[in-house]
Amino acid sequence: FMHYVYVLKSKKDAKIYIGCTGDLKRRFEKHNAGQVASTKNRRPLQIIFYEAFLNKSDAFQREQWLKTGWGRNHLMKILSNYFKI
Repeated sequence: FMHYVYVLKSKKDAKIYIGCTGDLKRRFEKHNAGQVASTKNRRPLQIIFYEAFLNKSDAFQREQWLKTGWGRNHLMKILSNYFKI
């Protein structure tokens, strides 16, 4: 069973959202259906990045790190072509 850390980008305001789930497809569908409070007013959303983990705790720790300044900077670097930095 895999656990995923994912990054969504709002097509409405261009902001990103970082989350963690055991079912990436279902969670993405919930985001775009407006069933997730933190993103319901920022739809439509697209997945721009995800990582898969075998261990739930490892995935959660990665999610928490990506939400820090260091983590967000890391995302901008690894997705530099996407963000045109």
